[in-house]
Amino acid sequence: MNLELLRTFLEVERFRHFGHAATELNLTQAAVSARIRQLEEILGTTLFDRSRRDIQVTPAGYRLIRLADLVLATWRKARQDVAQGDAGQQLTVAGSLRLWDVLLQDWLHRLRNRQPDLAVIAECHAPDVLTRRVLDGILDFAVMLEPPQLEILQIQAIADVELALVSTEPAAILAASLGDDYVYVDWGLAHAVEHRRLFPDAPEAKVRVAQARIALRMILALGGSAYLPLTFVQEEIRTGRLHRVDGAPLIRRTAYAVFPVRTARAEIIADCLALF
Repeated sequence: MNLELLRTFLEVERFRHFGHAATELNLTQAAVSARIRQLEEILGTTLFDRSRRDIQVTPAGYRLIRLADLVLATWRKARQDVAQGDAGQQLTVAGSLRLWDVLLQDWLHRLRNRQPDLAVIAECHAPDVLTRRVLDGILDFAVMLEPPQLEILQIQAIADVELALVSTEPAAILAASLGDDYVYVDWGLAHAVEHRRLFPDAPEAKVRVAQARIALRMILALGGSAYLPLTFVQEEIRTGRLHRVDGAPLIRRTAYAVFPVRTARAEIIADCLALF
């Protein structure tokens, strides 16, 4: 099996478009189509329904998605394990998109400074993918805000994230800051519940984004307000580009590391988590 066939399949599934997948893979569209046909011939089934204008994944295709992802991730980890040899240890870690900018990026820098001989594979995924990769043994640990409650997984609190309502207006009023120019950052279900409890009369935000960086760049460019991590915007507050909104409560979220209860990597995981 040529692993590039699986990679091509996953890119077509991600974009639902042969041309876009070809651009991502730096191939011609004809080459992408040929790879998909070859994979379908090997498996003896159809992976995509091409009868409609928009490409649809067949039931067989859906069954292949997780398996293809698992094979490629395992191969990447195996290659680095073999290449590393006796030179040192390896760590495979991933976090949710929400946490990379506000927590994991600086941690990764500290890890590299403290353990320069440690080989690291760092990824970011949606929470359900993180959980699946930990369970499949691809990740040594994952970092997320709302960990799954499974008996076979160890859950360890590693950091608190303090979210503050900040605005580009120097003397912003709380009610106005939650109005038309408010950018709602999705910090998960628990945050949504807490936000609604704190501000039951606030209108639904006209703009909702998945990451703090998106909200930060938007309000700096267009004006407005958002709940953002204090550590993430401390420079903007210091220079006067952003301002804390008077009367707005802090919202605290806890980040957790998730890893198997039974793991041979317990010592290296503990050393790495101590750097948070």
